Amino acid sequence: MKYVYKTQGTCSTNIELEVENNIVKEVAFWGGCNGNLQGISRLVTGMPVSDVITKLEGIRCGARSTSCPDQLCRALHEMGF
Repeated sequence: MKYVYKTQGTCSTNIELEVENNIVKEVAFWGGCNGNLQGISRLVTGMPVSDVITKLEGIRCGARSTSCPDQLCRALHEMGF
């Protein structure tokens, strides 16, 4: 299932992701810190959704209450995971 999530409270504006059989197949962030977000995308590709959520949910960016990795988890929850 492909999905586009509009982020809130981060430098990135959207996350485009694809999940198949509870495995993250593809993640692309629009905007934000390009190198870091490419790294996150490559690291989570091939991981079970539950592992991504366990590792990344709740991460904050500076004084912000969320981060791009946390927004990825919110997107996965919005997808029903």
